[in-house]
Amino acid sequence: MSKKQKSKYIVIFGCGRLGSLIANLASSSGHSVVVVDKNEYAFHRLNSEFSGFTVVGDAAEFETLKECGMEKADMVFAFTNDDSTNFFISMNARYMFNVENVIARVYDPERIKIFEENGIKTICPAVLMIEKVKEFITGSEED
Repeated sequence: MSKKQKSKYIVIFGCGRLGSLIANLASSSGHSVVVVDKNEYAFHRLNSEFSGFTVVGDAAEFETLKECGMEKADMVFAFTNDDSTNFFISMNARYMFNVENVIARVYDPERIKIFEENGIKTICPAVLMIEKVKEFITGSEED
């Protein structure tokens, strides 16, 4: 981490493939990381250098949101495998805990607008795939 970059307090909900990769990256970059998942076994995806904390809990329960220290979060990632849960996490992070930087994975492209209207950044795998496939079809991808 560069001297100019302040260490962030990052909370990640969902320790699947994506959540664990981001947790490992953020931890190795010197940030304070808390990963929340309802399945304790999911934490096996975190590498041996991971220096953050893990919380076993249901992200759809407000108590879990409080337990992970969301009130001091600089950044929250809602990366569970359910759009409704990710919306619940995101809205609470934004409005109950005043987290400025909230990023959610959204599976259904039709739901992106409601997240973004509430100041939540989104990552939609379907949209990313469509954009990439368009590049392949039009031949505009980098070789």
